[in-house]
Amino acid sequence: MRTNSSVPALIFIVIAGIGAALGFGLHAAGREYIAFTVFGIAIFVAAITSSATRVADQWSKAVVLRLGKFRALKGPGLFFIIPLIDTIPYWIDTRVLTSSFKAEKTLTKDTVPVDVDAVLFWKIIDPEKAALAVADYQAAIGWASQTALRDVIGKTMLSDMLEGRDKISDLLQKIIDVRTEPWGITVQSVEVKDVLIPASLEDAMSMQAQAERERQARVILGDSERQIAVNFGEAAKTYLNNPVALHLRAMNMLYEGLKENSTIVVVPSSAIETMQLGGLAGLTALTMGIGQDKALGATNNQPQMNLPPDAPATNGVAPNGQI
Repeated sequence: MRTNSSVPALIFIVIAGIGAALGFGLHAAGREYIAFTVFGIAIFVAAITSSATRVADQWSKAVVLRLGKFRALKGPGLFFIIPLIDTIPYWIDTRVLTSSFKAEKTLTKDTVPVDVDAVLFWKIIDPEKAALAVADYQAAIGWASQTALRDVIGKTMLSDMLEGRDKISDLLQKIIDVRTEPWGITVQSVEVKDVLIPASLEDAMSMQAQAERERQARVILGDSERQIAVNFGEAAKTYLNNPVALHLRAMNMLYEGLKENSTIVVVPSSAIETMQLGGLAGLTALTMGIGQDKALGATNNQPQMNLPPDAPATNGVAPNGQI
């Protein structure tokens, strides 16, 4: 961790500058020996004072050892140590830190190899334990996170891992937090970034999803047909007891079909008699009459020819629309 060395350097320059000024004044007075002595003492005092002065940032804690034994935690701010006796082997960052870790080619509970990438958010709450209880807490956290991830993957089905990433993250957080608690470290959260599966398995899962969607579509279509059949059955019961309603419905269906498609429909005579629509000639006249109405509507800007009332009929239809 980078430390703040500007203050010790400034103290060294100030003390050395004062000694140099005094030495120069003594040298000008003809006292060379005293001048060199003063300058040497100033340099020594500057070195001792600057090496004894330390500055820790707001988020830093300095672990101070005195003759190899833990002495205290210093910082943040300005503090002093005894040179050559006190040492600072660690500067502990107390902010929330992040570490990325992954598990490659790890088998799930249903024997599917997956690659999982995750991010760990952690914080040192006890710098003394982090410095003294473990040799390298950052490396230890990395290995603990990776082994916990592999353990969780081996106990989880692939479908649960793909659908329940939040549950996987919470479980990883609990496991890693238990392992890092003796080191004075707490885990804030764990986020699973990505779960990679083999390409062949991706294709198989895509085909499975497509087949499932087709199955649901067929089920919905079948249910719709069933509902239509039920409604037709209820309508049939209504028309059975009301022939007039059946006749009007048949006339309306025929009229709407001819009006939309402009098509002459040839219906068997038995069906015509059942719907009470008259003979084939009447059905043809109805069709041609609808066709003429649509043609007149489409050419309403063109001059129309009026035939005399006694003109002969054409195609079985009288000029005035009478059969």
